[in-house]
Amino acid sequence: GIALYPEDATSERELMGHADAAMYHTKQSGRNGYTFFTPSMQVSANRQLRLLQDLRRATDRGELLLHYQPKFMAAGAPAVGAEALLRWQHPELGLLGPDVFIPIAERSGLIVPIGEWVLDQACAQLRHWHDLGHAHWTMAVNLSPLQFAATGLLEMVEATLGRHGLAPDRLTLEITETTAMKNVESSLLILNALTTLGVRIAIDDFGTGYSSLLYLKRMPATELKIDRAFVRDLEESAEDAAIVASIVALGRSLQLQVVAEGVETAGQRDYLSDLGCDQLQGYHLGRPMPADEFLRNVG
Repeated sequence: GIALYPEDATSERELMGHADAAMYHTKQSGRNGYTFFTPSMQVSANRQLRLLQDLRRATDRGELLLHYQPKFMAAGAPAVGAEALLRWQHPELGLLGPDVFIPIAERSGLIVPIGEWVLDQACAQLRHWHDLGHAHWTMAVNLSPLQFAATGLLEMVEATLGRHGLAPDRLTLEITETTAMKNVESSLLILNALTTLGVRIAIDDFGTGYSSLLYLKRMPATELKIDRAFVRDLEESAEDAAIVASIVALGRSLQLQVVAEGVETAGQRDYLSDLGCDQLQGYHLGRPMPADEFLRNVG
């Protein structure tokens, strides 16, 4: 990030602050580059700092909450479970989606305690649903890159399952393809330990990273999740249709369940079902919703 004296600032502290704001702009644009400061970046930087300060208190204030998106068998059978998705009910800005605040939580390290809270709440909710007679339902929870690499992950997962009396195979932990492939040998150790515990593993956003099939076959995953970017133009794009068909075939050959995200039309649903996807989720089937609404609409 680059800020110039005296055009951008007249004091050392202000100059460094503006360079920092420009640096974050570079990071958000994909890293490995440079950006010159503009006044609009300061507005963005100030907002990010404010959100970070508020986020530090959000859990204690009860502002974080989970919505649940149903997962269905492709054949149209009843729901098989849910994916827990984090939301922030900000007192002034309203309901915020994860794209607004998760990057801030990642940069600050807050994502680790927040992630523990998410797992605990999701498992508590699943226990409640099981007690109401939906014992076959499963829960999927996303692990951020920082969480995945955090010391004590295995112990935290095991303790959470024990606290809520859940069988490990009722929980699916989702990690992105990019996270899994960042440090393959380290990832394999963590994933094998989680699998030994009995937890199911899903490789999320599959097809968007740079997987090596040599490593993928060693991953103890149970699911591949096709990224919504391929599903969106499935009916119009022969290339996307070919990619989805290839991922389904790959999943079959590796004996993995294939889950398609972002199903927004009946045509997409039928196409994916015909291709051989095992499970589907998306707005056409069910939007993320609070737990009580989930039970009314899905249960």
